[in-house]
Order: sequence, then structure tokens, then C-alpha cells
Amino acid sequence: MKKWSSLFTQRFGPLFLLTLIICGISFITRLILLIKSWPNLEFSPLLLLGIFVIGLFYDLVVSSFFAIPVALYCWLINDSFFQKKGQRVPLFIFFFILIFIIVTIAGSEIVFWNEFNVRFNFIAVDYLVYTNEVLGNIQESYNMPLIISAVVLVTLLILFLVKKALIASQLKSMRFGKRTVWFLLFLLVPLAGYFLVNSRWKNISKNNYVNELGGNGTYEFGAAFWNNELDYNRFYQVNNDTANIKILRNQLQTSNATFTNDPLSVERLIHNDSAEKKWNVVLISVESLSGDYLQYFGSKENITPYLDSLIPQSLFFKNFYASGTRTVRGLEALSLGITPTPGQSIVRRPNNENLFTIGGVLKGKGYDVNFIYGGNSFFDNMGYFFSHNGYTVLDKRDIPDSLVHHTTAWGIDDEAAFNFCLQQCDKSYNKRTLFFNHLMTISNHRPYTYPEGKIDIPSSSQSMQGGVKYTDYAIHKFLKDAEKKPWFNNTIFVIVADHCSRSAGKTDLPANRYHIPCFIYAPALVKPKIEERLASQIDLAPTLLGIMNMNYSSRFLGFDLYRTPVERDRVFISTYQNMGFIKDNKLLILSPQKKIAQFQTDFSTGILAPIPLSDELSKEAIAWYQGASFLFKTHRYTIKN
Repeated sequence: MKKWSSLFTQRFGPLFLLTLIICGISFITRLILLIKSWPNLEFSPLLLLGIFVIGLFYDLVVSSFFAIPVALYCWLINDSFFQKKGQRVPLFIFFFILIFIIVTIAGSEIVFWNEFNVRFNFIAVDYLVYTNEVLGNIQESYNMPLIISAVVLVTLLILFLVKKALIASQLKSMRFGKRTVWFLLFLLVPLAGYFLVNSRWKNISKNNYVNELGGNGTYEFGAAFWNNELDYNRFYQVNNDTANIKILRNQLQTSNATFTNDPLSVERLIHNDSAEKKWNVVLISVESLSGDYLQYFGSKENITPYLDSLIPQSLFFKNFYASGTRTVRGLEALSLGITPTPGQSIVRRPNNENLFTIGGVLKGKGYDVNFIYGGNSFFDNMGYFFSHNGYTVLDKRDIPDSLVHHTTAWGIDDEAAFNFCLQQCDKSYNKRTLFFNHLMTISNHRPYTYPEGKIDIPSSSQSMQGGVKYTDYAIHKFLKDAEKKPWFNNTIFVIVADHCSRSAGKTDLPANRYHIPCFIYAPALVKPKIEERLASQIDLAPTLLGIMNMNYSSRFLGFDLYRTPVERDRVFISTYQNMGFIKDNKLLILSPQKKIAQFQTDFSTGILAPIPLSDELSKEAIAWYQGASFLFKTHRYTIKN
């Protein structure tokens, strides 16, 4: 015991004390998350031990980063001042700030886990950039005065418990030269943590919950921040570019497509024998609309009564899958029709101007093309992306206050956005111009508040169920109002989710967490049908243009489902690191460090069973993902160089 206490009674004692505090708080956080995740774990004493041993390793790495300013203080302050009682004031203030930050992070991790079932990751990094929306959302969703008071009290309690150990560091003096040696030796620890440690070391199990629990949220946040764009050729399995594009051209070949002579391009002329159908299009991408919210897919909550009633009246895609887990990934797939690429969505990347989009195709046909968003389009770079790719961007700054019933940190209520969309449709119709309006909803997002009196779930409940049901109500009202318009019978309405509400599961890429609904509704134009084919978000744009019989020069990597043989059906699902390719009920996952693995996938549960790797499936998966990265980076997805 004396040996342990002696660690605190020397000049660098505060470093050991801070490490003890961080590891203790991290242990408690990990234990809470373990209890919350218990039903999703396959219990094993060895795995349980692994979670805490590996977790302690990452906690120590994080502690070394936090300890850098304390180490500087212990190194630079001379003995005469360090041993005075007055020195306690700045040291205690220093520790109060650090402990306050650590406790806040721990609480935030628990909240983040409740929302996403993972440690801090790419999503947390993205949210950090947009402080106005995120901080506003936090203020509206939680009782912040109470939470801050609780954090302060916990911080003071910890400080009180370690007070004697903190004071003990004043008892011994240390010459500057010796202090310098200790300081330089200490710096080796965070340097090794930065350059040598990898966030993938925690992946000891096939169960994703186990791997996440073994990590440290602060470390994971840093890893995601520094790796926000991953070069495909550097980190993933690769094939020859010419061979990849050849595979893609074979997969994309249809009877009405003629490819260009460039062997490294997928550009092709789509030409139909019959006349184009001059129809208007309204594309509604719905925030976080998971397939399992619908009664049709087994929900018992009755939170999508209108959308469920719309299924028999629509071309409804029963087996439709989102490309990713973020709104920007959904917008990328719906507008560009491109396979996801590692790291950030193209919507958020540099050099994303003048790309091939469905908006650009329809604008070239004389359509008015708008992207309508009820929030600030600066968020997630949506405004820049759409305004530089053929769309006119209209956001909450363009929507009259007279239409707005309710406002949150994210923006205005969905009804206001839909009513504004109606005005844009009227404006185009009155000048005898066809229109394509892509509207992104926001009400189904924490804090889940909306105008009172619209549905039977009060806004004050701030429940996800209320957010979903209000958006369902707003879509119903929008379509009923549209029915009264002279342009209604010449308009296709597409309703599709951007992604599921939660994407995490027991496995890295649980297919059931990517299952979303997709409707094409046009009573006078499109025959209702339950479409059983497996389809990806990237297939929507070319399929929609195919239904409209459009002639155009295409670069889409998505299929026109009604001109592509069913045996080619495949789905792309991804996180920012893992790229999933599903075909014939087999899921192939491409991961950093050039890893590749194949599984039998269960679409209803997301459970994966490892199976031998298929060379043919591997080549095809690599062709899609490496090919998409190649086309984007070599500007072959760009319409103007």
C-alpha cells in the first residue's frame, strides 16, 4: 500500500492521480454501457475480461493525452512555489476543469450510446462541426441546468475525495534537470499512443457490442476525427482499374444503353424507343424512417398510419436498403446514384462540384430543380453541394414566417416545409415549367417536438414515436393538399428514408438496420405494385428516370430495376470504414488494412454467419467500391472538367 501511495507523494504525483480518476470514470462508464447492452451480448468470461483489459489499455492511452497539460505544470513550476499552500489554488482549478470535462464526456457517451449503440465515432465528429444545431438540440432535448449542476456536484465530490492525494505531491522537491528527464519520459507515452495505437485493436469479437465496449469514446472520437477520409487504394483490397470498370460496365449493361469508347468510364447513352413522359417529380427524403416503423413490416405502435395506407396505392419497394447511416450518405445515394466510398460522404468532400446528378439530368430537360430543406442548408454542406450540382437551394431562410408553426434547433416544422414546397410547385406550373423538387424533412429528429394538436401524441412527450407520427401526418396533409392542384395528376411523388433511426447491432453491418421504405405514388401515372426485388438507394434515380422513359447520358452506378435482370440485384450498406456488398443473401465486407470477409446474412435479424470467401463475389464487390472511388477521383463522375 505504501508503494502505491508513494506514487502521489512526488512531483509528478498529479499525473498518476489524474490517470486513476480517468480510468475509474471510464470503468464506471464501461460498466453502465455493458449493463445497458447485456441482452445483445453473447456472454463469455473471457470476452468479459477482454472488454475490461482492452478497455483499460485505451483508458491509459487517453489518460496520457489528458495528462499533458498537468505534466507541463509539474515540470515548469519551480520548487519554491510548488511547495507553497498558494500553489494548491491553480492546481485545484486545473483538476476541477479536467475532471469536469471527463465527467461530461462520460455522461455524453451514455447519451450517445442510447442514440446510436456505439462509442463516439464519425457521427460525433460531424456533429461537432455544427455547434449551433447540436447545442440547440441538446438544450431543447435535455434539462441542461439540472445536468450541469449534477456534473459540477460529481466533479466537486471527486475533487474532495482526492484532495489529500493532490496535496501530497507538494511534499517532495525535485531538481529541474530531473524533472525534465521525467517529463520527456512521460511524453513518450502519448506519442506512442498517437503513432502506434490503432482503434481496431479493440475488435476481439464478432459481436460489435463487445468491440465497442472495449473501446474508449474519447479515443474513438480522435481516431474518427483524424481519419475522416479514407483513401480506398491505400486501405482496402484492390484490383486493376480497367478490370473493375469492365465488371461495372457488364453489370450496368441494358438493352437501351450504349457505352462510350473510354474503357475507364461507365458513361452510356440511355435511349428508349418510345416518347419521354413529361412528368413532374417531388422526392421526399424522410429523416430516419426505419422500415420497422411501418405496420407492414411488423410494428405494433401505429405511428405510420398514413404511409401504411399508401402501400396498396403505390409502387412500393418491399426490400429497399439505405447506403449508409447518415443523412448525407442518403442524399449522396439519392442524388448521385453512386456506391458509397470510405470516409466522408461526397456531399461533405472537397471537389464535389458539377457532378452527375438526377437534378442535373432533369435540369437539362428544362425542369425547375429545387432542393428544399426546413433547416439551415449550411448543415452537412448540403447547401454548397446541391447548389453546385444543378439544384436551386431553398432552406428555412427562404420560407415565410407565415407558414411556420413550430421551430427547433434543426429548423422549422415539416408542415411548413411541405406548404412551401406546394408554393414552388405552383410557381413552376404557373409559368408552364416542369418541376423536380427534392424535399428533406427534419421533424423526426431529437428533440422530437412539433406543433401541438396535430396527432394523438403530445409534442411535450419528446418521443421518437411522436416525431415519426407527426411526419406521417405532415406527408398525409401534403398529398391531400396536392390532390387539389391542377398539376397533381401529372406528378410522381417519391417517399423514401435517408437512413434508419439506428444502425448499430450485434454485427458490424446488420442488414436489418439498413432496411427502409420506398414509395413511388402517382395514381394517374404509375400502377400500384408490391415490388419484391432487392434494391439499393442508388437504384432509385435511374429507376425513376426509366419509368419516365427518359433519354439521357448516364453515369449512374445504380440500376434501372425494370431494365436490369433480377439475378444482378445487389445492395450496398456501409459505415465510414466498413463497405458491405450483399448479393444472393451473402454479405461481403471490405475493411481497412485490406481485410475482406464473407458471411451468410439474415435480413430480418442482421445476424451473420461466416462462410468461405467467393473469388467472384470478392471481385465484384471490389469493382463497385474501388470503381466508385476511381470514378469520383478521376473526375469521371463530373459533367464539366
